[in-house]
Amino acid sequence: MTYNNGQTMTLRAPNGHRVRVRFEVNAKARRLILRLDERRREAVAVAPTRRQIKDAAAFAAERADWISTRLQHLPEPVRFEEGATIRYRGEPLMLTAQGEGRLAKIWPEDENSPKLLSVPGDPETMAQRVTRFLKKQAKADLTRSVKRHCEILGVDFKTISVKDTRSRWGSCTHDGQLSFSWRLIMAPAGVLDYVAAHECAHLLEMNHSPKFWAKVAKCCPDWKRHRAWLRAHGVELQSAGE
Repeated sequence: MTYNNGQTMTLRAPNGHRVRVRFEVNAKARRLILRLDERRREAVAVAPTRRQIKDAAAFAAERADWISTRLQHLPEPVRFEEGATIRYRGEPLMLTAQGEGRLAKIWPEDENSPKLLSVPGDPETMAQRVTRFLKKQAKADLTRSVKRHCEILGVDFKTISVKDTRSRWGSCTHDGQLSFSWRLIMAPAGVLDYVAAHECAHLLEMNHSPKFWAKVAKCCPDWKRHRAWLRAHGVELQSAGE
């Protein structure tokens, strides 16, 4: 059977569950890689070349049980809809389309209830408006953190952007362009700040050497705790907004 880049196949795991695998070709990959796409709830088999996609298919088939187990343990997706509760800077926030005006607004309903994010408008476009609000807040928080860390490190950045990345929380290019996942706004503030410090450190050290981690620690002394939180709960951030 011939497999192509972007194509998917369905496997039956030993436990009887069916799992979907998508193929990707990445010239930067040095070997076959198998990872999970939590939001699509499927596995991704990555091959260094198009010729190795068949090998990637066999690699995934051998690990169908592992894929099935990991997918079954994913948290349930949280959709941005009326009454849903999401995380905002680490705290619960209930979504509602009720409210006055046209701008999204956070306000307390009462002391014993979670805060509300009011996004008045058509319920059918609520998810887009919630996402737009979160992206805006993420960009603002990350910009503040980046500017502070760059001042500490004595370095400049070129641009900051927020995207819906699946495999990385942040990235840094050699010419100083920083990019982050907007989903960091749902994590505790310290976690977002740690990722900002991580990428700012890359402006000076494009590696993960002891020198790099020393610069991260200079900006964020408690970085190990925040990194551990992200590793443990990052999948929950990725499951929101489907």
